[in-house]
Amino acid sequence: MLTSLQNPLVKQIRKLHSTKERQKQGLFLLEGTHLLTEACAVNYPLEAVCCTPQWQADHPLLWQEACSRSDRLEIVSQEVLAAIATTVQPDGVVATAKRGNIQTQVPLTGLVLALETIQDPGNLGTIIRTAAAAGASGLWMSGDSVDLDNPKVLRASAGQWFRLATAVSEDLKATVKHCQQQGMQIVATLPSATSTYWEIDWRKPSLILLGNEGAGLSADLAAMADQHVKIPLSPGVESLNVAIAAALMLYEAQRQITYQ
Repeated sequence: MLTSLQNPLVKQIRKLHSTKERQKQGLFLLEGTHLLTEACAVNYPLEAVCCTPQWQADHPLLWQEACSRSDRLEIVSQEVLAAIATTVQPDGVVATAKRGNIQTQVPLTGLVLALETIQDPGNLGTIIRTAAAAGASGLWMSGDSVDLDNPKVLRASAGQWFRLATAVSEDLKATVKHCQQQGMQIVATLPSATSTYWEIDWRKPSLILLGNEGAGLSADLAAMADQHVKIPLSPGVESLNVAIAAALMLYEAQRQITYQ
């Protein structure tokens, strides 16, 4: 059992709390039983799995799954687990996985999201979870957005991170242009739009543009849209949370696709 906070593996995993170290090591963190379960369900390659004796005893089948997919397995003390986790009360297991398996492409069919400069990991994780639930094909995000493998993103996605095609675009305008050339309609939300989001035909392959939490969508990207739509708001309300805006349009699209 690992009990020392000075153990090399413990030190290595603790460093993964930072963006710079995740990029340097080519690894990211999976915290908790649910995320580990989802990773195993899609055969995502694991690097190391650390758990407490109690967790191992409570989850024998998942432990066996982890054993078959991990390069290293360690039983650790509760103190060590608390040190390597980013959560306040970890539930008994923390794993590391390889960053190299993050996707680099997203399908050009169905419903796809393109996110510009999203900064809040909770928002990104919630959008991923909602997009998966609404049957979206995938999600693009700009290179200056929050890290796709930020621990809070994974937790907020409730495991759907592993199931939705997601990719980072270092030139989001070029990506949007490519989607447009492939026949996707580009939809942007703007307060000045005359059409509401339920008035357009979502049965066409569509790319939904969503912008930064504070600044919104950049003018250059908004100008590329084929359709500008608004989400009606009561007087005095300036805007909606970006994850809520995404959910409204995704589910209107799903309604049209399913029932019209």
